[in-house]
Amino acid sequence: MNNQIENLIENIKQDYLRWTSRDFTRELSETNIKMVDEFNEGLTYQEGRKYIKILSRGSVWGFIVKGNDKLFKAGDILKAAGYNSPARNKARGNIIDGGYSIAWTGPHYL
Repeated sequence: MNNQIENLIENIKQDYLRWTSRDFTRELSETNIKMVDEFNEGLTYQEGRKYIKILSRGSVWGFIVKGNDKLFKAGDILKAAGYNSPARNKARGNIIDGGYSIAWTGPHYL
């Protein structure tokens, strides 16, 4: 699952770069380059007992389910309900199965 988490983080970084540059045809300004670098450095994850918390500069981006439970399967992406808990209403995709829809701001709404 570590490879899939790294892929998710790379997808988040790419979405932020796309948002910052609006398109890949123009050159980034020095300020934009600094913003992208700061965002990329601040994107990390912490492994807990049940979930992997994706953090963006100290804020929670979302959660990944570590193992199957009665509602979700391993790799499911969940929005954050708070800093320490996910919203357990519905998965926003699965990093193992692929085909998920995310933004640099978090998993997309249902």
